[in-house]
Amino acid sequence: MKVIKTIWLISIMIIVGCSSKNEKKTVRKNPDVLPYFNSYDLTPQWGEGKEVKKHKIAPFSFTNQDGKKVSKQDYDGKIYVSHFFFTSCTSICKVLINNMSLLQENFEGDENVKFISHSVTPEIDSVQKLKEYADYHQINSKQWSLVTGNKDEIYKIARESYFSDDDFKESKKASTFIHSENFLLVDPTGHIRGVYNGTLNIEIDRITNHIKLLKKEFNIK
Repeated sequence: MKVIKTIWLISIMIIVGCSSKNEKKTVRKNPDVLPYFNSYDLTPQWGEGKEVKKHKIAPFSFTNQDGKKVSKQDYDGKIYVSHFFFTSCTSICKVLINNMSLLQENFEGDENVKFISHSVTPEIDSVQKLKEYADYHQINSKQWSLVTGNKDEIYKIARESYFSDDDFKESKKASTFIHSENFLLVDPTGHIRGVYNGTLNIEIDRITNHIKLLKKEFNIK
């Protein structure tokens, strides 16, 4: 009986020890600090310094609805929300654009908050088509860019930088059409700090609040 009891106690200690280790990885140290998203599984990670290897958005250069070049440099030092769409989409893209429009209203005129929507059918979505789409949805190009460009570059940044291709996670095929409902919140240093379902109105409130948290974190008014 003593041997059985000893084995039982050791087992309990191992389980508790493992649980404690797992908790250390996921427990938030500060409820007012957002996590980092560093891989395709989009698991939130909290931590500073060497505790978390922080993924960064790669350099990019596309053309927006005004025919102007838009690069990563335009977003350095800014908080921005990114997503992927196409103008001929008749389903969720309309919802995504409408919800992004709500964010635009919430931060209208704020030079430190921007939005970028990447066309996943750039061969169809010319600058002129993006301009017409932007005008129809009352998109302010000073704050929100709809971008087109080289398809391979758009698909690469969608998958490698924003982890924004739900089907590619499974298929791993480069020819897979980009599909994602996600809005990605990026901080002023180029790190992903929030992932949201862009089709849900309730998520707009979360993003709004999280943008305010990032402003506090980076001392932005």
